[in-house]
Amino acid sequence: MNKFERQSRSAADDQVLPEEISSDELLSDEIAQELSRIPTEVIEPGDAPTVKAPLTPAEVRTILMSLLLTMFLAALDQTIVATALPTIGRQFADVNNLSWVITAYLLASTAVAPVFGTLSDIYGRRAMIITAMSLFMVGSIMCALAPNMIVLIIARALQGLGGGGILPIVQVVISDVVSPRERGQYQAYFSGVWVAAGIGGPIIGGLFAEHLHWSMIFWINIPLGVGSLALLLPKMKKLPVFHRRRKVDWFGGMLLMASAVVFMLVLTWGGTKFSWASPTIVAMIGAAAVMAFAFIWHAIHHDEPFLPLPLMSGSVVPFAMAAGGCAMGAMLGLTVHMPLYYEVVYGLTAGQAGVALIPIAAVSVGGAAFAGHMMTKAKHYKRVAIAGTAMSALMGLALALATPLPLWALLTMLGLFSIGLGTAFPVSLVSIQNAVPRPQIGTATGAMNFFRALMASFTVAAFTTILLMALGTDISISGEHAASTHPIAASDMVSAFRYVFEAAAALLALSTLFLLLMEERPLAGPAKAKPSLVSE
Repeated sequence: MNKFERQSRSAADDQVLPEEISSDELLSDEIAQELSRIPTEVIEPGDAPTVKAPLTPAEVRTILMSLLLTMFLAALDQTIVATALPTIGRQFADVNNLSWVITAYLLASTAVAPVFGTLSDIYGRRAMIITAMSLFMVGSIMCALAPNMIVLIIARALQGLGGGGILPIVQVVISDVVSPRERGQYQAYFSGVWVAAGIGGPIIGGLFAEHLHWSMIFWINIPLGVGSLALLLPKMKKLPVFHRRRKVDWFGGMLLMASAVVFMLVLTWGGTKFSWASPTIVAMIGAAAVMAFAFIWHAIHHDEPFLPLPLMSGSVVPFAMAAGGCAMGAMLGLTVHMPLYYEVVYGLTAGQAGVALIPIAAVSVGGAAFAGHMMTKAKHYKRVAIAGTAMSALMGLALALATPLPLWALLTMLGLFSIGLGTAFPVSLVSIQNAVPRPQIGTATGAMNFFRALMASFTVAAFTTILLMALGTDISISGEHAASTHPIAASDMVSAFRYVFEAAAALLALSTLFLLLMEERPLAGPAKAKPSLVSE
């Protein structure tokens, strides 16, 4: 039996669960059953999973609250900086490189997501969350003390290395605490964290920059980060251990990160700094493709590759990743571009346009919460995501056909669109974690976040290109969205956004198709009541 067959057999063996699990089983019993079924060939001596004393409800709440705080730090730093950029540019007398303060963080955080996921399967969750948080806090201190723009950009990249590791590690730790059937409900809490960061980040950043000092947006990370680690680390000692030590395929990891960084630079610069047909962009696309093919070749021929390709195959993982990626791309693509539509078509100010984004960014949490709740009860749990994404596709098509609409009608339809796509996130994540062997959950989760980030960047670039082609003029999609090289008529903007809404509808239709094609495997764990983060 070759290594690919062993991995496929391991995944299949890990998935088969007894159907007669009673609803009153304890989590420790459930973990013990799963551990007893982990194939012995994937566990090396000294690294075998261990079952420890079951966590009390208070300990579970403590872990969840600390994870929420940790996630909030990573989410906040993607939004809090934007409103402080003008102040930073004036202090350093350098506005030309301001965009790199954002770009450096995004590039670094995207590239390292699969790295931290894989390393958590090798060195453990505790070691990797300490590493990620340490990088994040050191980067924050360097940002706050930066004497010039170059140092600030380098420090933001370092901060991004830590921030990019936080998200997959948090999701993996949750998989160690609760069963797959219960796990979907908790994703709504984490979705709420991203919404809170998305809404509160720009407000907090503006207040700090205006009334205190811009460096406070980085100093605030230190006490919050120390507090989250102080809550989390003692309790993590009680978690079951699923990782195994093995040699790290650093060469494969570097190939994957390098190809991702070059690809994201193409999406960032293409059509803006350079034309899509320019020699620079063409050469970068070629370089990214060569490194990607080199990574695949290396993974096929390496005994223990950084990202095992069989793990990314099968009847669950690729379809779940594609479904979640399409939903994420549609949501972020509209979030980035809708302020331009609000300001030109409805005459809203930048602040009002930001508030009008709530139906897209915030309402998706409701869809995620509903889908997560249904996963604890329904046998055919993916049906709610299929129905939700199909509804979103119809809403996107309706927006393309019916626009322009009264603002209240537009916001209502965008809210329905967002509720539907929100259902795809918990279903896709839990399906992936439920389908892979326990010792490879970190690798699969990191790969999922990596793919979602790439898909989001691609969609933002694609929507920008659609608008540029439809409008025939330059537009600005960052900072003050109303800025443009030439005044844009409201009627022209309405016509251009019809194509954007059609593209969003097509992405959600693809998400629905991928969910239909995805195998619906039984979720491990008993159905239980809705979890609570509040002591009774």
